[in-house]
Amino acid sequence: MAISTGSKAPDFTLKTKTADGLHDIKLADNLGHRNTVLLFFPLAFTGVCTKEMCDVSGGLKAYTDLNAQVIGISVDSPFAQEAWAQKENIHLPLASDLNKTVSEAYGVLLADLVGIGAASARAAFVIDKEGIVRYAEQTPTPLDLPSFDAIKAVLGQL
Repeated sequence: MAISTGSKAPDFTLKTKTADGLHDIKLADNLGHRNTVLLFFPLAFTGVCTKEMCDVSGGLKAYTDLNAQVIGISVDSPFAQEAWAQKENIHLPLASDLNKTVSEAYGVLLADLVGIGAASARAAFVIDKEGIVRYAEQTPTPLDLPSFDAIKAVLGQL
């Protein structure tokens, strides 16, 4: 079960891959400066995940205008995430939770996704500048998308 609103968001340090190498991405880097939207998704190179990340990437200005950074998180390797981002023109940071600890800490780790093993559920969290979860949603199935209108509404109130 996903962590609830009002909870302190678990901090993390994950790897992200860009053209100039591997880098750490940390929730703590945003604290005190801007809000954070975490979008957990099951797997790169899949239909619904591609639609979600491409749609969000195409509309990133709406989130930056609301003083928020969007971070996509999956259990894929940072190398697979980078290849996918390049292929699909995804411009938001993608963080690799290869060891599944962050998905577990946020309560969104599916034990077995369609018989291939553990993966992140599709879930969304809005974390304010103080590190408090202001919105939490795990979709009923990995085929369903989060409510992006609700996410933006919460950001608009912060």
